[in-house]
Amino acid sequence: MSETVTLRGPVKKDRPAPTKRSVERRDITGKVLGTVDLDPELFGIEPNESVLHQVITAQLAAARRGTQSTKTRAEVRGGGAKPFRQKGTGRARQGSSRSPSMVGGGVALGPKPRSYAQKTPKKMVRLALRSALSDRAALERVALIDSFGWEAPKTKDAIAALEALSLTGKVLVVLGPDDDVARRSFRNLQNVTLLPASDINPYDLIRSDWVLFTDASLPTSEKATTEEEVA
Repeated sequence: MSETVTLRGPVKKDRPAPTKRSVERRDITGKVLGTVDLDPELFGIEPNESVLHQVITAQLAAARRGTQSTKTRAEVRGGGAKPFRQKGTGRARQGSSRSPSMVGGGVALGPKPRSYAQKTPKKMVRLALRSALSDRAALERVALIDSFGWEAPKTKDAIAALEALSLTGKVLVVLGPDDDVARRSFRNLQNVTLLPASDINPYDLIRSDWVLFTDASLPTSEKATTEEEVA
């Protein structure tokens, strides 16, 4: 009798359940107003380092301009006449002074304008963003305030806010749609990166020591679903 062979597909890795994390909600002066539970689907998953690396690499590659260019021997001006006679000089024979082996000649296999963009599935991009948010939350590097509440843009107010909130190093400030005054207040600080909530990305999250959200810019699963439906 022939034995029955059972074919099994790839075994999926059992991922742990999202971790529930919270963050203190403060005002711009540093006063604690309460505690807010972060969305576990965004801030509580186990970071997928391989996907995070691939997405960030693709993001940096897409930022390259790709405008470098060199001239081939066909594009270099001149070289129509034979530079010296074929025999009797003791040198290797040459047919054009624009040959890659000649000084002032073309470049062999040199760079040409190209696009460095890489295609990345949307699911991987979303997973990388969730991994980056969860990594910052796990390290307790997420800060939350109710709002900025400034009437006029002042860099002095922005510096005072960072000191009151104890945010040091590189700080990523995620702005809401009505935070133009805050944007103009923070924009002159070298250690601060400003991003609207719609443009938050894994690279800027990972390279920052702190991430500062407001009530309006704090991401949730409901906001992410609404943005995908609009797009």
